[in-house]
Amino acid sequence: MERATTRTRLSPEVQELGLEDFVLQLEVDGLCVVPPEKTGVQPEVIAAIRDQLLVEAERMVGCRFDLEEGPASALTMSADDNVIARTTGDEGEPTQFLVQQLCARDRLFRDLAINPVGLALIRHMVGRRATRFSSHNAFIKWQGAFGYGQNLGLHCDQLAVPRPWGRNALTANTNWCLTDYTHEDGALAYVPGSHRRMEPPRFPEAVELAVPVEAPAGSMIVFHGATWHGAFPRMTPGMRLSIANYFRHYMILPQDDIKNLFPRELADDCSDPTLFATLAGFADEFPYTQQNQRIPRITS
Repeated sequence: MERATTRTRLSPEVQELGLEDFVLQLEVDGLCVVPPEKTGVQPEVIAAIRDQLLVEAERMVGCRFDLEEGPASALTMSADDNVIARTTGDEGEPTQFLVQQLCARDRLFRDLAINPVGLALIRHMVGRRATRFSSHNAFIKWQGAFGYGQNLGLHCDQLAVPRPWGRNALTANTNWCLTDYTHEDGALAYVPGSHRRMEPPRFPEAVELAVPVEAPAGSMIVFHGATWHGAFPRMTPGMRLSIANYFRHYMILPQDDIKNLFPRELADDCSDPTLFATLAGFADEFPYTQQNQRIPRITS
């Protein structure tokens, strides 16, 4: 009886792709690491994505970025850009920035956003029919002892959702490692099992419990929207590159207005245009935009 119940809880996609162990790890720890050989994304594709991301970074900043050495020029954030100091009180120089609206930049990024393995695990947490895109961002990170400051930037993604939270994820994230993740190289930090607390991080406890997520390039990290996570500073030369494809339940406001602002012709240029359009919410409408119930008529 127990085995049959487990089978009914898992989607056909999870079973067909053999993701049962990863689902269990998500349930227990709130985070799992899918190795490169399981994601279906070949190493040469990861390399191409990495190269394209460096091109996008150079376009934005105006200097070249090298995987082994980092930025070719000295970089600094303006006072207005130092969000960390304003929000945490920590004084330090951030050594990363975001490349946002990634799926509008290249097909490589769009195909990654609809990876079947990642989507199966996300839908397990959020709901198969309810899952939608929220945002597509890349992290460009280089050497620096400060990082996110003393609290490691620990947070949970569904923090804006009023509590109490239920068991199901209202948001969930995939983090693609385009370079090796190690503690010294500035890996993702998280607190195992924190998603079951159903509350934001508590400090300093969260920092004391945080562990690095170490994984080789090409791995995909998947985690629940209530999982406490952040990142360690990168203490070594070179760069840490990653892509965060963030998903939401369709009743949650997205970070990026993909439905209205994303060029729809680009959605047709990907490995599964129908799936991309569904996750983008192109067909989603407010249910009461117009009268949708019958009204009485005067009988003659």
